[in-house]
Amino acid sequence: MASDGSGFYGFERPGTSANQFNALRLLVDGMLARVRTATLVQVKAVTNSGGVAEVGFVDIEPLVNQVDGIGQATPHATIFKCPYLRVQGGANAIILDPQVGDIGIAVFADRDISSATANKGKANPGSRRRFSMADGLYLGGVLNGVPSQYVRFSSAGIEIHSPTQVKLTAPDVRIDANTVEVNAQTVTVAATTSTTVTTPTFTINGALVTTGNITGGANVTAAANVTDSVGSMVAIRTAYNAHKGHGTPGTGNTPDHPM
Repeated sequence: MASDGSGFYGFERPGTSANQFNALRLLVDGMLARVRTATLVQVKAVTNSGGVAEVGFVDIEPLVNQVDGIGQATPHATIFKCPYLRVQGGANAIILDPQVGDIGIAVFADRDISSATANKGKANPGSRRRFSMADGLYLGGVLNGVPSQYVRFSSAGIEIHSPTQVKLTAPDVRIDANTVEVNAQTVTVAATTSTTVTTPTFTINGALVTTGNITGGANVTAAANVTDSVGSMVAIRTAYNAHKGHGTPGTGNTPDHPM
């Protein structure tokens, strides 16, 4: 009722004529106003936080307020335990769980999905409710800010960027591309059996440090000195050993001498 007691406020406009059609239209509009389809929501809580686990649930709050006939707004309450979308096929998935504060799209089923959600399979509707916000599904983010960690696809190629760490863990990882560039402060390759690099040339711009033996199947050419742990010239020692003799008469070899 209006504040001055003169009558009731509603959605019927002052110019609406009082006839049967407009009366039915007002009734239909009121029924359609209760049908939920899709809307913008904000994530308020998440059950998962990036771990390897089953798809979880989110608590969401619709961002578009309810408005009555005189323009007074009423915010929606939080919708609890809505399943969210993950890109997954069988046991293969991209794990990218929502985070609190994300803005995304929620859609609402035309029947009660609570039994099917609980059983993860075919089930009867949990109740007779229809087009209710209680049967929401969170589809993912829109209207969010600039990411600091991302996979970017463009005409220049694919870029994987992380401010912390990129880790490949699998029995078999394959990357096919014309060029592969890795920019990082530290790159660690841990292979329990072996590592094989097949390439016409292998260039290292920097110092090479090894804690094990180096075995060469062909010539080794050094543009500078190659030294062992006690400072001897390995290149000179190799040349000496190749030409040293054993004092055998008639061979022309020189006697053995210590290096």
